[in-house]
Amino acid sequence: MKVFKFGGASLKTPERIRHVASIIRSHATSDLLVVVSAMGKTTDLLETLVATNRTPQTMTDARLALKKYHYDIIDALFKDTSFVRAAVDVQLEEIADTLASSLEGDLLYDQVVSKGELISSVILHHYFATEGIKSHWLDARTCISTDSSFREGKVDWTLTATNVQPLVPLLKENIVITQGFIGRTPDGFTTTLGREGSDYTAAIFTSTLGAESLTIWKDVAGVMNADPKRFPSPVVFEELPFKEAAEMTYYGANVIHPKTIKPLANKNIPLLVKNFDDPSLPGTRIHECTVDQLPPLIVFKDNQCLISCKVTDYTFISEEQLSIIFHALSELDIRINLMQNSAISFSFCIDFRESKVIKLIGRLQKRFEVYYNTGLTLITIKNYDEATFDTYRKQPGVMMEQSSRSTLQVLVKTGNP
Repeated sequence: MKVFKFGGASLKTPERIRHVASIIRSHATSDLLVVVSAMGKTTDLLETLVATNRTPQTMTDARLALKKYHYDIIDALFKDTSFVRAAVDVQLEEIADTLASSLEGDLLYDQVVSKGELISSVILHHYFATEGIKSHWLDARTCISTDSSFREGKVDWTLTATNVQPLVPLLKENIVITQGFIGRTPDGFTTTLGREGSDYTAAIFTSTLGAESLTIWKDVAGVMNADPKRFPSPVVFEELPFKEAAEMTYYGANVIHPKTIKPLANKNIPLLVKNFDDPSLPGTRIHECTVDQLPPLIVFKDNQCLISCKVTDYTFISEEQLSIIFHALSELDIRINLMQNSAISFSFCIDFRESKVIKLIGRLQKRFEVYYNTGLTLITIKNYDEATFDTYRKQPGVMMEQSSRSTLQVLVKTGNP
């Protein structure tokens, strides 16, 4: 049994959807579970709907764009479009009903934004049927059980492991197609697992089913030591240890979702990152192994916020003050990407999510003088050598710098480099 995952970029056009079908046809006719993301920029459109709820003209434009985008794909893929359009219309009507309801905040977000994956999987399931690929459509929410942490659903692994077991005999006869990114609370609300969380969903299914491997199909040749959009000649890793890959995702490498590695490593199940456009390329195998002399890994993480808390009574930063700061971070479910303290201040770098940052600053201002900067980029160089260490320490606009035996981190104003 294997698990494949296809992201939004692999599904954004009719031509790419046809290519997905050809990849699946060439690999297996059963014992394969396929996890899909929303098509193209669908999630962005759905986020716009949530953000502009109660703003009639903007909402109307976004709804029309959402419908037209998926209808155009359907028209290109199917001779008889009526039954597929009808299936998609059900999801679009549910979006409209949800937006008109009394739900709000992150709860509303999850009920609306989750529809992208449902629409995507419905279209693919029907297209597979026209191509003679026998598939079973599965609502991932019947398997992935989470708590009520909307937008960051925490998986109930015991219940989820139980829920997936009926899939084992089903997979013997069918390819199963399901959605990434989504789960369900015990009281029936949809949750999402974090932005770009479909990789994580695929890892959950792979782990709980005890699959042979997970393959993530990407628009790159494999896992690289740097973003090819920022570096002209990055190195493609043939293989990587689980630990190295986990650290890469922690620091912000976006080729794999940060939560993907742990469930696979716990079961010693390899993760394959393969090239969607040229499946013949070897890609990268992430597994339990040892690789000597890895090249420097360079990760850029944009949209960062630097917050500094300064004590107001000339006392030093102590465990008591740090406890207050970390308690506020924990309550708001905010992770620190870099931190540093002096005698009278504590500074830390976090992802800039405006609503959470505003709440955090409000809490901290009750005890500290708080200063903050936004629009920053965190650069992490893991396994640095002398050349990369010197280069990145000398970047213009450095606001914070920290190094250890193997890792250098530099926080710079956006635009540098």
